[in-house]
Amino acid sequence: YLLYKPASIQNGSTGNWPLLVFLHGRGERGNNLNLVKKHGPAKIVEHKDLPFVIASPQCPKTDLWWNPKIVAGLVDELLTNHPVDPSKVYLTGLSQGGFGTWATAAEHPEKFAAIAPICGGGKETWAKKYGFLPIWNFHGDADKVVPIRLSRVMVGAIEKAGGQIKHTEYPGVGHDSWTKTYRNPKLYDWFLSHRKKGK
Repeated sequence: YLLYKPASIQNGSTGNWPLLVFLHGRGERGNNLNLVKKHGPAKIVEHKDLPFVIASPQCPKTDLWWNPKIVAGLVDELLTNHPVDPSKVYLTGLSQGGFGTWATAAEHPEKFAAIAPICGGGKETWAKKYGFLPIWNFHGDADKVVPIRLSRVMVGAIEKAGGQIKHTEYPGVGHDSWTKTYRNPKLYDWFLSHRKKGK
């Protein structure tokens, strides 16, 4: 995985930082980490500082889906070995990574303070598993790769279960709903406004 640390950490700042885990899409699988920099936070931090420790793992070419157990294990490793705040751990991903975000948070909702899936989908039966986990979902309504219906199903199921979800649809936008999303400073402010409750 790629690991990004803000300039202030690199300059010797102490204290615990928010952690953002980014899951890439299907086209970035493999064993060349440079592929992971093609989109999302891993790309943005090449030219702009973000106020998070950012972990961007790479899915093997042989795997069509993210494994929630492995993603959760990465979070545990990062919490143990890096100066990150366990109450401020966030998860986001696009396309295959959007599906991975939904799936990982369904299996391990206790690990995250907030999640932001982009152009993904999940199972309606997961809705109650998220509890009150803050979710901000994004999708283009002209997406021909991952139909908008998959997001709408999840949003409806979570609303019905009494969960906490925001949903942004981009009119006329196809599969690439991530460029606009990850360029939006409000997304990062939204993440930072949430802290995991309890232990």
